[in-house]
Amino acid sequence: MFTGLVLGLGSVSGLVRKNGGARLSVDAGNLAVDAEIGDSIAVNGTCLTVVEIRGSVLSFDISDETLRSSNVGRLQGRDRVNLEPSLRPNAKMGGHFVTGHIDGVGTIRSKVLTGDVYRIIIDVSPKITGYLVGKGSVAIDGISLTVVDVAPESFSLVVIPHTALMTTLGFKAAGDTVNIEVDILGKYVAKFLGRDTGRADALMDTLVREGFA
Repeated sequence: MFTGLVLGLGSVSGLVRKNGGARLSVDAGNLAVDAEIGDSIAVNGTCLTVVEIRGSVLSFDISDETLRSSNVGRLQGRDRVNLEPSLRPNAKMGGHFVTGHIDGVGTIRSKVLTGDVYRIIIDVSPKITGYLVGKGSVAIDGISLTVVDVAPESFSLVVIPHTALMTTLGFKAAGDTVNIEVDILGKYVAKFLGRDTGRADALMDTLVREGFA
């Protein structure tokens, strides 16, 4: 489990394809000090397991499913990646609940600096936007962010200077891809409502009656 609060940027040392999967190596800098074999670390939002440690370089085995569903397979040497160790029981809870299981890959359509903040529009499939709501949470390359507007095949975000400075969103540009994980709570609600039309209608009636819809 993660929070979407990136703790540092790592640098890709290598990505070697093997047996349908791959071995990814990342120089994690100071974040490697407390790492142990078997630890879960989110790399650009993808939950990966540490399988080897050499100094500050952490290595991870990547499954074919992860290669298909994320942009990890497109990483190259010296690419920078967002890193977040898994949430510890005594850690402060910020951001939102992030599992590290990527739902799909989006493409940055535009990134415009307005004052001190960036307004970013990301193109995605309707499968993704179906789970997004304005002012709701979404993880982009493992970064917990707030959705501004949602269109049928895109959504927008506003990124503050601190987030731009500390994460990959500071230097990514139009045409670059990002890993997307929708809010898991939204997925559970959608599944719950999808099973029982009567239950969904009852919930909507309650929301209307209370002034929420």
